[in-house]
Amino acid sequence: MKVLFVDFDTLRPDHLGCYGYRRNTSPVIDSIAAEGVRFNEYYCSDAPCLPSRAALISGRFGIRNGIVGHGGTAADRRLTGYSRGMKDSQDDGNFNNIFRRAGMYTCSVSTFPERHSAWWFSAGMNETFNEGSCGLESGDSVVPYALNWLENNGVSRENWFLHVHLWDPHTPYRVPESFGNPFENDDLSDWCWIDEEALERHKKVVGPHTTHELNMFNDMETPVLPRNPGRIDDMAGIRRIFDGYDCGVAYADWCLGQIVGKMKELGIYEDTAIILTGDHGENFGELGAYAEHGTADRPCCNIPFIIRWPGCGQGTTDNEFHYSLDLLPTLCDLLDVEKNEDWDGISFADTLKEGKACGRDALVLSQMAHVCQRSARFGDWLYIRTVNDGFHNWDSEMLFNLKDDPHEQFDVKEQYPEICAKGAKIILDWIDENMKKNSTQIDPMWTVYHEGGPFHAHETSLATYEKRLRDTGRNEEADELLRRHAKYAPKPAPAVINPTVALLFKGQRG
Repeated sequence: MKVLFVDFDTLRPDHLGCYGYRRNTSPVIDSIAAEGVRFNEYYCSDAPCLPSRAALISGRFGIRNGIVGHGGTAADRRLTGYSRGMKDSQDDGNFNNIFRRAGMYTCSVSTFPERHSAWWFSAGMNETFNEGSCGLESGDSVVPYALNWLENNGVSRENWFLHVHLWDPHTPYRVPESFGNPFENDDLSDWCWIDEEALERHKKVVGPHTTHELNMFNDMETPVLPRNPGRIDDMAGIRRIFDGYDCGVAYADWCLGQIVGKMKELGIYEDTAIILTGDHGENFGELGAYAEHGTADRPCCNIPFIIRWPGCGQGTTDNEFHYSLDLLPTLCDLLDVEKNEDWDGISFADTLKEGKACGRDALVLSQMAHVCQRSARFGDWLYIRTVNDGFHNWDSEMLFNLKDDPHEQFDVKEQYPEICAKGAKIILDWIDENMKKNSTQIDPMWTVYHEGGPFHAHETSLATYEKRLRDTGRNEEADELLRRHAKYAPKPAPAVINPTVALLFKGQRG
């Protein structure tokens, strides 16, 4: 059997035509969706890049595999410890080895392992190719290798698994200028939910990757990246940032088209199973954040999942809740190989083969790289619980009705305390269940918190962002930032008292 797995970095489902997007960003993806099954409520359990792929490769939530952030202790996989043998069972029992156990030759085309020092990502691969730009490359330097690999192996090998990683939708938006902008003449007002009123609300929000400082803690731009804006002041700025991202999506789709074209040329397209997905989404105004994947919510954790598999549904959709790590037991069922009993996933193979509902009642979503935050996704609701807001001055609890408010603009926790209680219980029960299965007593969220906060809004950056706020006339917001993060605020040096003066005053005290 032949399997192509295309991993689109930072891909929001609702920016694809097959998920209802008004712009024509994804004709190739859409055509494959029409031949397979499209999942609408498919989520990474842990965001962003490193935690998401750690959960997928290990088959375990970040609270169990230990990787929930981008730096510090919680960016490294937990050691197996005394029970480790000549080989680590975590690598033998990972995602890639499902295909090895099914008798396939495995290859990955990705710079991800080097970008995050995540070398476990390649475990189970017979062959890997690292372009060398650590995720800053465009597809034009990735696709040629994939095409060459298909030329040399696509037909001659009967059974193979090829993983291709495309970074193009990821910030900084970097699509080659030669690609142009296919969206420059469309009318945003026909489809974009952000209007002048929404933008004015967003301009009052503080924090990294908000309208005043899209580039983390500043609004710097560079001619080298003309598609990547530094701030949003008006609706022209909204257009620029949407165009930058959507060009990345369209370019990644064009790259996929070259791969599909090669497979058709070789006569192997019809017989190849195709899986299209991403690692996480992107913030585009939700919670006032833009051009980053820094929250534990729907825009950041909801990812596309499209699968075209022999003998499975064609042109169908699924609306059940699933984690991306549910893919591991699903593939085992499809390939008839043994499952790892220590995985956290639940197979949805019967959905693919028979159309049965195999989803979960609720999901818990985690984000510790930009904030320390967990959310419960259930019914129409998203309940968010934050212990470190990443300098955004958000409330510790937030509640959104995604049916009425899909872009998370209006917090309704005051109106629905009973829904908040349900969401909090979902998170608490999930923590209890997973800590019982853990090999350690440590919840890595608290490791991040006590090591100075999330990597991208660390205590060492507090003074930098406070200065940015004051320099741009936002003193009230700076004061609130310091109040909320007093634990991390620099303390004044103790006063030095002349010892002679101290002795004089000693006898006068009470």
